[in-house]
Amino acid sequence: MKDVFLFLSAFLASAVEMVEATTIVLAIGLARSWRASLAGAAAATAALVVVIAALGPALTLVPIDALRLVVGVLLLIFGLQWLRKAVLRAAGFVPLHDEDAIFRREEAQAREATGGERLGLDWYGFTVSFKSVFLEGLEVAFIVITFGSAQGSIPLAAFGAAVAIVLVGVLGAVARRPLSRVPENSLKYAVGAMLTTFGIFWSSEGAGTSFPGEDAALPFILVFVLATSFGLVGLLRRRRLALA
Repeated sequence: MKDVFLFLSAFLASAVEMVEATTIVLAIGLARSWRASLAGAAAATAALVVVIAALGPALTLVPIDALRLVVGVLLLIFGLQWLRKAVLRAAGFVPLHDEDAIFRREEAQAREATGGERLGLDWYGFTVSFKSVFLEGLEVAFIVITFGSAQGSIPLAAFGAAVAIVLVGVLGAVARRPLSRVPENSLKYAVGAMLTTFGIFWSSEGAGTSFPGEDAALPFILVFVLATSFGLVGLLRRRRLALA
């Protein structure tokens, strides 16, 4: 059960981040240079692989209880931030994430930007593409490293992330347009709930508390997190309507 949650969390979180990165890579490619855009994305991916390869083995040296406590607390902070934004979006207090609008903005900025070539490469396109993939990918790397090390299965977490990255990349290459049909807001909601679930589970285990059924408790924790967040969405919607 825990392996299934691990794979799905790494897959969904990576898919969400890569949809955002792919939007910018596509905008740069269409507006300026595919060569620079793809080179920047490839360089960022290589840098992220180095980060995971360097930090992953180091974390396996930390005692598992201490590691799970630290990772659990970090995931709670990280997951609750995602879940908070998702709840506010669902309640109508924050606009929904719009990949089409982001694509149009990035494409317009890329067309207007000035900058010469360096080493035969459009440096503006390379830099923007590299930055977007690397920054979005850092969150993926964080999830892969923390999930994998706490669970003792970095390869499984990395596999989930790799499947998502390849899938989103192929879809972007085929469509050559923003992946606006991907239910990104719903995916962010699901990822926030799953990260929070793991955060509760691992921080509790690291602190010495055990759940009945151990791994089998994960679905029940997830149901609790989702039920609580849905209740908050309902309360916030009623408050927004009352203030309107």
